[in-house]
Amino acid sequence: MCGIIGVFRQDGAAAPELYEGLLMLQHRGQDSAGMVTFDGLRFRERKDNGLVASIFDKRAMDALEGSIGIGHVRYPTAGGLSATEAQPFFVNSPLGIYLIHNGNLTNTNELELSLGGRMMKTSSDSEVLLNVLAEDISGEMTDDPEADLDKIIFDACTKTMKKVKGAYSCIAMVNQVGLFAFRDPNGIRPLVLGSRKSAEDPEKDEWCVASEDSAFGPLGFSRVRDVNAGEAILITPEGKMISRQCVNGQISPCIFEYIYLARPDSTLNGISVYEFQLELGRRLARRIKDREEWEIDVVVPVPDGSRPSAIEIAQELELPYREGLVKNRYVGRTFIMPDQRTRELSVRRKLNAMRSVFNGKKVLLVDDSIVRGTTMSQIVQMCRSAGATKVYLASAAPPVKHPNVYGVDMPSRDEFVAHNRDEEGVCELLGADGLIYQSVADMLQAGRSMNSQIERFDASCFDGDYVCGDIDEKYLENLAKGGRGKGRKGAAR
Repeated sequence: MCGIIGVFRQDGAAAPELYEGLLMLQHRGQDSAGMVTFDGLRFRERKDNGLVASIFDKRAMDALEGSIGIGHVRYPTAGGLSATEAQPFFVNSPLGIYLIHNGNLTNTNELELSLGGRMMKTSSDSEVLLNVLAEDISGEMTDDPEADLDKIIFDACTKTMKKVKGAYSCIAMVNQVGLFAFRDPNGIRPLVLGSRKSAEDPEKDEWCVASEDSAFGPLGFSRVRDVNAGEAILITPEGKMISRQCVNGQISPCIFEYIYLARPDSTLNGISVYEFQLELGRRLARRIKDREEWEIDVVVPVPDGSRPSAIEIAQELELPYREGLVKNRYVGRTFIMPDQRTRELSVRRKLNAMRSVFNGKKVLLVDDSIVRGTTMSQIVQMCRSAGATKVYLASAAPPVKHPNVYGVDMPSRDEFVAHNRDEEGVCELLGADGLIYQSVADMLQAGRSMNSQIERFDASCFDGDYVCGDIDEKYLENLAKGGRGKGRKGAAR
């Protein structure tokens, strides 16, 4: 899970807008951030470990000159923790290319072997992807000074897409060519195009490409559309937008984006994340009604992602909705923390239960998903310590049982609380009085009801069905052995 953004302006500096956009995407990665701008002559780069606000001070921003640029926020999985692993990545031949990537490649070892003499500086699959693209551009280049560089880039991207497997939404800056974005043939990770009129010349267009359209609002861009699966888009130095369907694609977005990863104010693949979460709540409430033995006094969300579902559940059940857990917003997401001890400490810093809400009450706790169970087991104990007489759990997502190999850090099945456990077993382990999960069927129907053109979602972390068709048991075994961020094979961003 990473956040990417590219900005093209007719005049003025791109860096301040990239900064604002990256702040809107900070939820997608908190370990490192990077930015590169281009003024037509030189690239200017700044990247480091840390949050956006701590990396890009005034001095750094003043140095990032140019009206075109790309930015990235990351948490490390494929690759290490070093700042050298932070994106964007660069190759100086051909032309000079910077690239940022959200997703995870599943044939990285094979691709690296095919590169022959190209030397990698990092262990990131994103650098491999950049070098594959560069190699394909080199293969299309000629000595003709009148050669059509736009055609060369699109033809090269077509070749790259036919080689690369897995998930990749990418934005590149190519010297003499422009801002170039492309998305894998399954459209697993999101990528959205926005536009606006230039303030200096309303006849000219300016462009933004980002992981989520929630980044557009502060910048004044309007959503145009999602980048299609298998499509590439080029913004030329003059501001002309050119697109090509490089390979035939069939959109199969990761459904975990809508449940946990994306902001509620984003619309991805024509589906409002917020409306999707409301629908999950409505569907789950119907199943909770069948638990006639549950005596519930109050519905409480586990902040923040479960609020829309919890609101709908409370309304459907005609029960009071209360904010009983107070969140410390300066603690990162716990399921992507690097080790169990860190996750446990983070949970205690992250949430605090209000006794006035829980004391003497039978409580239905609603969470967006239950992955490792680290957070939830401690929250249940918090609620009991605050006086709850019963604690029932409702997960707006089905049980997570399989690794997400396309860009979310879920390395080992053994880490999932639902692995080799039924609902009753999970409930006992979490210390709750009752537990109910969303069904896979209801979750998928909720998505299809909001965009009938999506025939299939990647729901592999729930059902084990990987849309690329290249994941077998051996791959998953290698993934489990590799662990978080150890080597390329099977590591996930």
